[in-house]
Amino acid sequence: MERTPRPAIWADVPNEQWDDWRWQLAHRLNSVDELAQIIHLTPEEIEGLTAENKFRVDITPYFASLIDPDDPRCPVRRQVIPLGRELEAFEGMMEDSLAEDKHSPVPGLVHRYPDRVLMLVTTQCASYCRYCTRSRIVGNPGANFSRAEFELQLDYLRRTPQVRDVLLSGGDPLTLAPKLLEYILSSLRAI
Repeated sequence: MERTPRPAIWADVPNEQWDDWRWQLAHRLNSVDELAQIIHLTPEEIEGLTAENKFRVDITPYFASLIDPDDPRCPVRRQVIPLGRELEAFEGMMEDSLAEDKHSPVPGLVHRYPDRVLMLVTTQCASYCRYCTRSRIVGNPGANFSRAEFELQLDYLRRTPQVRDVLLSGGDPLTLAPKLLEYILSSLRAI
């Protein structure tokens, strides 16, 4: 498989590390100084990155390597780098735009359709997208779901036999510790 060229700051990183998701998470970029080492930032991007009440910004080195450093309209770049104009207040900003809370019988479980549920299992992502419909909850390390909340979700599913599909989401479920993800999956399989 052909590798994406890496920016110079990661040229010496061994492939074993570069390909390790834990290394990627540990080396995420989130400041103007870090991003300016690989991307020619525009004034509007700098404004978005330095704002006090900005959306969470974390970009893995691999994801950053996909960004065209010279094109401010690069779709990959626009996905993760905020612009200053994003900070302008608009009606409903940071509210529950999909009305998930209204359809939540227990914390972290959205039951909008009769036979399927959305099970939110984490608030963390490897990289945070500008268009995320859960910007109000993702990215806060102290706001993850507890084991007790998982048990409430699982108990609800045990009592609701019409549910046949469970979609794991959050955040990104693959950022969970493998043992916790296996616990959730095996508990779901047991139902």
